[in-house]
Amino acid sequence: MRNQLKIRAAVRNAGAFLAVQEEFGSFDRYIWQFVGGSPKRNRPRAPGEVPARTAESDAMSKDLARRGFTFVGSTICYAFMQATGMVNDHLVTCFRYREIGTAKKSD
Repeated sequence: MRNQLKIRAAVRNAGAFLAVQEEFGSFDRYIWQFVGGSPKRNRPRAPGEVPARTAESDAMSKDLARRGFTFVGSTICYAFMQATGMVNDHLVTCFRYREIGTAKKSD
C-alpha cells in the first residue's frame, strides 16, 4: 500500500479489533448484534432495489468509529454485511437466494 493513511488505519483498526474481542469475547459476537444475531433476508426483485447502506450499516459504522476504527463508512459496512452473510441481497429469482436463505449463523 502506498497510502500512508490506509497503512496507519490498518494498524489502528487491528488494535480496535482486539479491544472489541476483549470486550465481547469475540468480534463475531459484537458484529452480529447489528442484525439481531441472524442473517437479514431482503427480497430484492431487481438490482436497483439492493441498497448501498441501511439503518443497520449506519449503526455499525457509527459504533465502529466510536470504538476507534477508521475507513468504516456505512457503505463499506453494508458491503461487509453482504460479504459475510449477515444480509442476503440476492435477487429472489436467483438460485442462491433460496440456497442461502435457509442458512443460519454459525457460532
